[in-house]
Amino acid sequence: MALRNHSTITEFILLGLSEDPHIQALLFVLFLVIYLLTLMGNLMMMAVIKADSHLHTPMYFFLSHLSFLDFCFSSVTVPKMLENLLSQKKTISVEGCLAQVFFVFDTGGTEACLLAMMAYDRYVAICHPLFYSHIMTNQLCKRLVWVSWGLGFLDSFINILLVMDFDFCGDKYIPHYSCELPSLFPLSCSDISTSFTVSLCSTLLHGLGTCFLIIFSYTLIISTILHIGSSSGRKKAFSTCFSHLTAVLLFYSSAFLRYVTPNSGSPLELITSIQYSVITPLVNPLIYSMKNNEVKVAVRRTLRKYLQ
Repeated sequence: MALRNHSTITEFILLGLSEDPHIQALLFVLFLVIYLLTLMGNLMMMAVIKADSHLHTPMYFFLSHLSFLDFCFSSVTVPKMLENLLSQKKTISVEGCLAQVFFVFDTGGTEACLLAMMAYDRYVAICHPLFYSHIMTNQLCKRLVWVSWGLGFLDSFINILLVMDFDFCGDKYIPHYSCELPSLFPLSCSDISTSFTVSLCSTLLHGLGTCFLIIFSYTLIISTILHIGSSSGRKKAFSTCFSHLTAVLLFYSSAFLRYVTPNSGSPLELITSIQYSVITPLVNPLIYSMKNNEVKVAVRRTLRKYLQ
Protein backbone atom coordinates (compact mmCIF):
# COMPACT_ATOMS: atom_id res chain seq x y z
CA MET A 1 0.00 0.00 0.00
CA ALA A 2 1.41 3.40 -0.94
CA LEU A 3 1.85 6.06 1.66
CA ARG A 4 -0.48 9.00 1.23
CA ASN A 5 -1.38 12.35 2.75
CA HIS A 6 2.12 12.94 4.14
CA SER A 7 2.87 16.00 1.97
CA THR A 8 2.85 18.47 4.86
CA ILE A 9 5.28 16.59 7.07
CA THR A 10 7.96 14.41 5.46
CA GLU A 11 10.08 13.80 8.55
CA PHE A 12 9.88 13.78 12.33
CA ILE A 13 12.35 15.04 14.90
CA LEU A 14 13.28 12.60 17.67
CA LEU A 15 13.98 14.60 20.83
CA GLY A 16 15.88 11.66 22.32
CA LEU A 17 17.06 11.26 25.88
CA SER A 18 18.80 14.60 26.51
CA GLU A 19 19.56 17.94 24.87
CA ASP A 20 22.88 18.42 26.70
CA PRO A 21 25.79 17.68 24.27
CA HIS A 22 28.01 16.37 27.08
CA ILE A 23 25.31 13.98 28.32
CA GLN A 24 24.62 12.92 24.72
CA ALA A 25 28.30 12.01 24.29
CA LEU A 26 28.24 9.92 27.47
CA LEU A 27 24.98 8.24 26.42
CA PHE A 28 26.46 7.47 23.01
CA VAL A 29 29.41 5.63 24.57
CA LEU A 30 27.14 3.83 27.05
CA PHE A 31 24.60 2.63 24.48
CA LEU A 32 27.28 1.77 21.93
CA VAL A 33 28.91 -0.54 24.49
CA ILE A 34 25.50 -2.02 25.40
CA TYR A 35 24.63 -2.57 21.73
CA LEU A 36 27.95 -4.25 20.92
CA LEU A 37 27.63 -6.51 23.98
CA THR A 38 24.06 -7.33 22.95
CA LEU A 39 25.15 -8.34 19.47
CA MET A 40 28.08 -10.37 20.79
CA GLY A 41 26.04 -12.09 23.52
CA ASN A 42 23.17 -13.12 21.27
CA LEU A 43 25.43 -14.15 18.39
CA MET A 44 27.45 -16.23 20.85
CA MET A 45 24.31 -17.98 22.12
CA MET A 46 23.16 -18.78 18.58
CA ALA A 47 26.61 -20.00 17.55
CA VAL A 48 27.13 -22.19 20.64
CA ILE A 49 23.66 -23.75 20.39
CA LYS A 50 24.19 -24.54 16.72
CA ALA A 51 27.76 -25.85 17.17
CA ASP A 52 27.22 -28.02 20.27
CA SER A 53 25.18 -31.16 19.66
CA HIS A 54 24.45 -31.47 23.40
CA LEU A 55 22.25 -28.36 23.08
CA HIS A 56 20.15 -29.64 20.18
CA THR A 57 17.06 -29.91 22.37
CA PRO A 58 13.67 -28.10 22.22
CA MET A 59 14.58 -25.70 25.06
CA TYR A 60 17.73 -24.51 23.31
CA PHE A 61 16.00 -24.48 19.93
CA PHE A 62 13.59 -21.89 21.36
CA LEU A 63 16.45 -20.09 23.08
CA SER A 64 18.36 -19.72 19.80
CA HIS A 65 15.29 -18.10 18.24
CA LEU A 66 14.95 -15.82 21.28
CA SER A 67 18.57 -14.74 20.81
CA PHE A 68 17.90 -14.02 17.13
CA LEU A 69 14.81 -12.00 18.08
CA ASP A 70 16.76 -10.00 20.67
CA PHE A 71 19.45 -9.36 18.05
CA CYS A 72 16.79 -7.99 15.66
CA PHE A 73 14.80 -6.17 18.35
CA SER A 74 17.83 -4.22 19.52
CA SER A 75 18.93 -3.45 15.95
CA VAL A 76 15.57 -1.87 15.09
CA THR A 77 15.98 1.10 17.44
CA VAL A 78 19.50 1.38 18.88
CA PRO A 79 21.47 2.24 15.67
CA LYS A 80 19.16 5.19 14.93
CA MET A 81 19.42 6.32 18.55
CA LEU A 82 23.23 6.21 18.33
CA GLU A 83 23.14 8.20 15.10
CA ASN A 84 20.93 10.89 16.64
CA LEU A 85 23.10 11.16 19.76
CA LEU A 86 25.96 12.33 17.50
CA SER A 87 23.85 14.37 15.09
CA GLN A 88 22.62 17.93 15.38
CA LYS A 89 19.69 17.15 13.10
CA LYS A 90 17.81 14.37 14.88
CA THR A 91 15.37 13.56 12.11
CA ILE A 92 13.75 10.44 10.74
CA SER A 93 11.61 10.26 7.60
CA VAL A 94 7.93 9.39 7.87
CA GLU A 95 8.58 6.18 5.92
CA GLY A 96 11.53 5.30 8.18
CA CYS A 97 9.43 6.02 11.25
CA LEU A 98 6.59 3.77 10.08
CA ALA A 99 9.10 1.03 9.23
CA GLN A 100 10.51 1.28 12.75
CA VAL A 101 7.00 1.09 14.23
CA PHE A 102 6.29 -2.05 12.17
CA PHE A 103 9.48 -3.88 13.15
CA VAL A 104 9.20 -2.93 16.84
CA PHE A 105 5.66 -4.35 16.85
CA ASP A 106 6.70 -7.40 14.83
CA THR A 107 9.75 -8.41 16.89
CA GLY A 108 8.12 -7.49 20.21
CA GLY A 109 4.94 -9.43 19.42
CA THR A 110 6.92 -12.44 18.22
CA GLU A 111 9.03 -12.40 21.38
CA ALA A 112 5.89 -12.38 23.56
CA CYS A 113 4.58 -15.46 21.71
CA LEU A 114 7.95 -17.19 21.87
CA LEU A 115 8.17 -16.68 25.65
CA ALA A 116 4.75 -18.35 25.93
CA MET A 117 5.97 -21.29 23.82
CA MET A 118 9.03 -21.62 26.05
CA ALA A 119 6.75 -21.72 29.11
CA TYR A 120 4.82 -24.58 27.47
CA ASP A 121 8.11 -26.38 26.85
CA ARG A 122 9.03 -26.07 30.55
CA TYR A 123 5.54 -27.30 31.51
CA VAL A 124 5.92 -30.47 29.43
CA ALA A 125 9.49 -31.04 30.68
CA ILE A 126 8.55 -30.81 34.37
CA CYS A 127 4.95 -32.05 34.46
CA HIS A 128 5.25 -34.82 31.84
CA PRO A 129 8.96 -35.75 31.74
CA LEU A 130 8.36 -39.32 30.53
CA PHE A 131 6.48 -38.09 27.45
CA TYR A 132 8.66 -35.03 26.80
CA SER A 133 10.52 -36.41 23.78
CA HIS A 134 7.27 -37.70 22.26
CA ILE A 135 5.41 -34.40 22.71
CA MET A 136 8.15 -31.85 21.97
CA THR A 137 9.16 -33.20 18.59
CA ASN A 138 11.24 -31.20 16.10
CA GLN A 139 8.18 -30.75 13.93
CA LEU A 140 6.10 -29.34 16.79
CA CYS A 141 8.90 -26.97 17.89
CA LYS A 142 9.24 -25.60 14.36
CA ARG A 143 5.47 -25.12 14.13
CA LEU A 144 5.37 -23.25 17.44
CA VAL A 145 8.16 -20.93 16.27
CA TRP A 146 6.42 -20.29 12.95
CA VAL A 147 3.16 -19.57 14.79
CA SER A 148 5.02 -17.04 16.96
CA TRP A 149 6.48 -15.28 13.91
CA GLY A 150 3.16 -15.41 12.10
CA LEU A 151 1.15 -13.88 14.95
CA GLY A 152 3.76 -11.17 15.49
CA PHE A 153 3.74 -10.28 11.78
CA LEU A 154 -0.08 -10.32 11.53
CA ASP A 155 -0.45 -8.08 14.58
CA SER A 156 2.07 -5.53 13.33
CA PHE A 157 0.72 -5.64 9.75
CA ILE A 158 -2.86 -4.84 10.85
CA ASN A 159 -1.68 -1.93 13.01
CA ILE A 160 0.66 -0.43 10.43
CA LEU A 161 -2.00 -0.54 7.69
CA LEU A 162 -4.19 1.77 9.79
CA VAL A 163 -1.31 4.10 10.68
CA MET A 164 -0.34 4.47 7.00
CA ASP A 165 -3.62 6.33 6.45
CA PHE A 166 -2.77 8.98 9.06
CA ASP A 167 -2.41 12.65 8.09
CA PHE A 168 0.61 14.17 9.85
CA CYS A 169 0.19 17.91 9.56
CA GLY A 170 0.80 19.27 13.06
CA ASP A 171 3.62 18.85 15.54
CA LYS A 172 6.56 16.85 14.18
CA TYR A 173 8.48 16.46 17.44
CA ILE A 174 8.53 12.99 19.02
CA PRO A 175 9.55 13.03 22.72
CA HIS A 176 11.35 9.74 22.35
CA TYR A 177 14.54 8.19 20.96
CA SER A 178 12.64 5.96 18.49
CA CYS A 179 9.33 5.69 16.67
CA GLU A 180 6.74 3.63 18.51
CA LEU A 181 3.03 3.50 17.84
CA PRO A 182 1.86 5.40 20.97
CA SER A 183 4.13 8.33 20.02
CA LEU A 184 2.44 8.79 16.62
CA PHE A 185 -1.13 9.20 17.86
CA PRO A 186 -0.65 12.76 19.22
CA LEU A 187 1.03 13.83 15.96
CA SER A 188 -1.86 12.90 13.68
CA CYS A 189 -4.52 15.41 12.68
CA SER A 190 -6.80 12.70 11.28
CA ASP A 191 -9.18 10.46 13.17
CA ILE A 192 -7.13 8.00 15.22
CA SER A 193 -9.99 6.36 17.13
CA THR A 194 -10.06 3.19 15.00
CA SER A 195 -6.28 2.78 15.02
CA PHE A 196 -6.08 3.49 18.75
CA THR A 197 -8.82 0.94 19.51
CA VAL A 198 -7.20 -1.71 17.30
CA SER A 199 -3.79 -1.01 18.84
CA LEU A 200 -5.13 -1.25 22.38
CA CYS A 201 -7.15 -4.40 21.67
CA SER A 202 -4.31 -6.14 19.82
CA THR A 203 -1.86 -5.25 22.58
CA LEU A 204 -4.21 -6.53 25.28
CA LEU A 205 -5.18 -9.68 23.37
CA HIS A 206 -1.63 -10.44 22.29
CA GLY A 207 -0.06 -9.48 25.61
CA LEU A 208 -2.69 -10.84 27.97
CA GLY A 209 -3.19 -13.97 25.87
CA THR A 210 0.48 -14.93 25.95
CA CYS A 211 0.74 -13.81 29.58
CA PHE A 212 -2.21 -16.05 30.51
CA LEU A 213 -0.52 -19.04 28.84
CA ILE A 214 2.67 -18.35 30.78
CA ILE A 215 0.85 -17.95 34.12
CA PHE A 216 -1.26 -21.08 33.49
CA SER A 217 1.85 -23.11 32.57
CA TYR A 218 3.77 -21.97 35.64
CA THR A 219 0.81 -22.59 37.94
CA LEU A 220 0.89 -26.24 36.87
CA ILE A 221 4.69 -26.29 37.02
CA ILE A 222 4.83 -24.93 40.58
CA SER A 223 2.10 -27.33 41.68
CA THR A 224 4.13 -30.24 40.27
CA ILE A 225 7.39 -29.01 41.81
CA LEU A 226 5.83 -28.71 45.26
CA HIS A 227 4.86 -32.38 45.08
CA ILE A 228 8.45 -33.47 44.40
CA GLY A 229 9.71 -35.36 47.45
CA SER A 230 13.41 -34.41 47.54
CA SER A 231 14.58 -30.87 48.16
CA SER A 232 17.38 -31.28 45.60
CA GLY A 233 14.79 -32.28 42.99
CA ARG A 234 12.67 -29.23 43.75
CA LYS A 235 15.73 -26.97 43.61
CA LYS A 236 16.80 -28.39 40.25
CA ALA A 237 13.29 -28.00 38.81
CA PHE A 238 13.04 -24.39 40.02
CA SER A 239 16.48 -23.57 38.61
CA THR A 240 15.43 -24.69 35.11
CA CYS A 241 12.56 -22.17 35.22
CA PHE A 242 14.37 -19.25 36.87
CA SER A 243 16.01 -17.91 33.70
CA HIS A 244 12.80 -17.99 31.71
CA LEU A 245 10.76 -16.33 34.47
CA THR A 246 13.33 -13.54 34.79
CA ALA A 247 13.20 -12.89 31.02
CA VAL A 248 9.38 -12.88 31.12
CA LEU A 249 9.22 -10.37 33.99
CA LEU A 250 11.75 -8.02 32.37
CA PHE A 251 9.95 -8.01 29.03
CA TYR A 252 6.29 -7.94 30.07
CA SER A 253 6.54 -5.43 32.91
CA SER A 254 8.08 -2.71 30.73
CA ALA A 255 6.18 -3.50 27.49
CA PHE A 256 2.78 -3.33 29.22
CA LEU A 257 3.64 0.01 30.83
CA ARG A 258 4.67 1.43 27.46
CA TYR A 259 1.73 0.28 25.32
CA VAL A 260 -1.19 0.27 27.75
CA THR A 261 -0.64 3.55 29.63
CA PRO A 262 -1.40 6.90 27.91
CA ASN A 263 1.42 8.52 25.93
CA SER A 264 2.81 11.54 27.82
CA GLY A 265 6.51 11.75 26.92
CA SER A 266 7.46 11.32 30.57
CA PRO A 267 10.87 10.01 31.72
CA LEU A 268 9.11 6.83 32.91
CA GLU A 269 8.12 6.04 29.30
CA LEU A 270 11.71 6.42 28.16
CA ILE A 271 12.94 4.19 30.98
CA THR A 272 10.40 1.44 30.24
CA SER A 273 11.21 1.58 26.51
CA ILE A 274 14.93 1.36 27.22
CA GLN A 275 14.30 -1.61 29.49
CA TYR A 276 12.50 -3.79 26.94
CA SER A 277 14.21 -2.62 23.73
CA VAL A 278 17.81 -2.10 24.97
CA ILE A 279 18.37 -3.78 28.35
CA THR A 280 16.32 -6.96 27.92
CA PRO A 281 18.11 -8.05 24.69
CA LEU A 282 21.40 -7.50 26.54
CA VAL A 283 20.59 -9.42 29.73
CA ASN A 284 18.71 -12.37 28.19
CA PRO A 285 21.86 -14.18 27.00
CA LEU A 286 23.53 -13.35 30.34
CA ILE A 287 20.59 -14.76 32.31
CA TYR A 288 20.48 -17.98 30.31
CA SER A 289 24.26 -18.49 30.31
CA MET A 290 25.04 -17.53 33.92
CA LYS A 291 22.24 -19.64 35.47
CA ASN A 292 22.70 -22.64 33.17
CA ASN A 293 25.59 -25.04 33.63
CA GLU A 294 24.87 -26.73 30.30
CA VAL A 295 25.43 -23.46 28.44
CA LYS A 296 28.61 -22.71 30.43
CA VAL A 297 30.02 -26.13 29.64
CA ALA A 298 28.99 -25.81 25.98
CA VAL A 299 30.68 -22.39 25.69
CA ARG A 300 33.93 -23.77 27.15
CA ARG A 301 33.69 -26.84 24.93
CA THR A 302 33.09 -24.76 21.79
CA LEU A 303 35.89 -22.29 22.59
CA ARG A 304 38.30 -25.15 23.29
CA LYS A 305 37.31 -26.81 20.01
CA TYR A 306 37.93 -23.73 17.87
CA LEU A 307 41.04 -22.61 19.74
CA GLN A 308 42.62 -26.01 19.18
